[in-house]
Amino acid sequence: MKITTPYYLIDKSKLLRNMKKIAYLRERSGAKVLLALKCFASWSIFGFMYDFMDGTTSSSLFELRLGYEKFGKETHAYSVAWANHEIDAAIHYADKVIFNSISQVRRFQHKTRLIPCGLRLNPEISSSAFHLADPVCPFSRLGEKDPEKVKEVIHHINGFMIHNNCENSNFSLFNKMLDEIEKKFSNLFSMVEWISLGGGIHFTGGNYPLDAFADRLKKFSETYGVTIYLEPGEASISNSTTLEVTVLDSFNNGKNIAIIDSSVEAHMLDLLIYRENARLSLKVGPHETLVCGKSCLAGDIFGIFFLSEKLKIDDRLSIQDAGGYTIVKKNWFNGLAMPAIVIKELDGMIRLIRTFDYKDYMTSLS
Repeated sequence: MKITTPYYLIDKSKLLRNMKKIAYLRERSGAKVLLALKCFASWSIFGFMYDFMDGTTSSSLFELRLGYEKFGKETHAYSVAWANHEIDAAIHYADKVIFNSISQVRRFQHKTRLIPCGLRLNPEISSSAFHLADPVCPFSRLGEKDPEKVKEVIHHINGFMIHNNCENSNFSLFNKMLDEIEKKFSNLFSMVEWISLGGGIHFTGGNYPLDAFADRLKKFSETYGVTIYLEPGEASISNSTTLEVTVLDSFNNGKNIAIIDSSVEAHMLDLLIYRENARLSLKVGPHETLVCGKSCLAGDIFGIFFLSEKLKIDDRLSIQDAGGYTIVKKNWFNGLAMPAIVIKELDGMIRLIRTFDYKDYMTSLS
C-alpha cells in the first residue's frame, strides 16, 4: 500500500520485542507494568499490548478515561493537581487515585474514602540530564519530600508513587538511587500496600541487565511486603515507530539543505525542546546535510547528518524511534498536514489507521 507522507509507522514486530521483555520482567520480578499514556497513547495498538501489560497510568482526566475505555485492565490516575470538577470522574474511571501533595490528599479525602489512594514522593535524587525534565530540581512541585509530614496522612493512603528516573539505561545508577530512597522512606514503605517506581527506566534496551533488575524489584517487594508497579513509556515502545517523510527540496546555501514534508515543531517536538538530533537509517558518508522541516520556524531542523549520498527531491526518509512523546504531542503549527497513523502488522501488511484533513485542523480551533 502506498501512503502519502508524512506518517507515523508503528511496527508490531519491533514493538513485540519490548513486549516480550516486559512479560519476562513481570514473570521474574512479580512487578506490575502499566503503560504511561503521557508518552504513548495510540489506542489502536492497545489490543496488541493488552496481554503483555497490566493496564495504564495517566497524568490527566482525559488520559485516564482513554486508558479505561480503550485499554482496560488497571487504571492509575495521577495528576499534579486535581480540580474540584474532575475528582468524581477520576474516581469513576480509576482503580487508584494518586495525589501529588499532602494538600490534595486532605482536600479530597472525603471523596476518596472508598478507592485506593496514593501519594507521590520526591526523593530529591534523579537520573535526569535535563533541567526541564528533572522531577527533583530545586523548588520542584512534584511530590512530597518530608517523611514526617507524610506520616500525618498515612491513614488516608495505601500506596506511593516515586518517579525520579529519566532515560536511565544504567542499572547501577538505578540500584544506587533506590538504596538512597530506601534509607529516606523505608519506615513509610512498610505502612502501605503498593509502590510505583514510575517510568524512565530503559530496561528494554539491548544491553540492560534485565535479570538483575527483576531480582532487585523482587527483593524490594519482599522487603516491604508491597506490590511493585512500573510505568514505562519509552521503554514500552522504544524503536518501534518511525516517522516516514519525503524530501521536498534540496539545495546548497553553503551547506547541503534538504527540506522534508514534516516539522520538528509540529511532529517531533521533543527534538526541539531538548536540542537533540533525529536519527536516520542512512549510510554514513562525507556529505554534510541539514535535514529541515517545512515550517516557518528558523530552527525547524531535524539534525545535521553526514551521508554517503546527497539527498534528492522525492527521496524517502525514515526518522527512527519516533514513537515516544511525538504522536501525543503533535500539533497544528503553521497548519501543516498532520502525519497519518499507520500500523505494520506482524505479517508485514501495512494498515492505514487514521488520516487528518482540513476539517480536523479547522475544528481544533474556534
